[in-house]
Amino acid sequence: MKFEPAVFSEAEIRAANALFKQGTRFVLGVAGLEQLPLSEWPEVAFAGRSNVGKSSIINAITGQKGLAKTSNTPGRTQQLNYFSLADILYLVDLPGYGYAQAPEALVKKWQRLIFTYLQGRVNLKRVFLLIDSRHGIKKVDSEIMDMLDKAAVTYQIVLTKIDKISSKELQDTLLKTEKEVANHAAAFTRVLCTSSEKNLGIAELQAEIASLV
Repeated sequence: MKFEPAVFSEAEIRAANALFKQGTRFVLGVAGLEQLPLSEWPEVAFAGRSNVGKSSIINAITGQKGLAKTSNTPGRTQQLNYFSLADILYLVDLPGYGYAQAPEALVKKWQRLIFTYLQGRVNLKRVFLLIDSRHGIKKVDSEIMDMLDKAAVTYQIVLTKIDKISSKELQDTLLKTEKEVANHAAAFTRVLCTSSEKNLGIAELQAEIASLV
């Protein structure tokens, strides 16, 4: 299967690129819900299993390699990290879930923080749920999708690291993912395919985000 990005007009791609060129800056790290910023700005959040590539995707769409810290150590992001895009939109990097080697008490604390945020943030426009294309949707991902359905939080699947698999493997993963998405009420139907390393699908992800401003 040849990689084919999501369909956006050239004007939409240019507008999104112009938006992201206005700059993104780190605002704060939130370790407790009382620290959430009081703002009417729309927010989009990035969720996914530990080491799925959230930080790399954020760096890729913003064009700032060191903006979000990346690490080969799962569970590095232990708080909600807020980034301001052009002072009109928040990008929120959520702690990775499903990291079994972390202390149980810490995992539960992370989960409570994430779940409470997702269920109660009225200005949250969309969650981009990142799935490693090499592994597809796992049980822990399905559990997060069920939770998002119940909370009526709109989310969109973003397959990451598509440069690491063959065209046939990508086709199989994409078909399975689309089939799973069809069973979830809050899931956005279009699945995005990305590679932060090869810059595949990044412009389309920018356009998705820009459409929510």
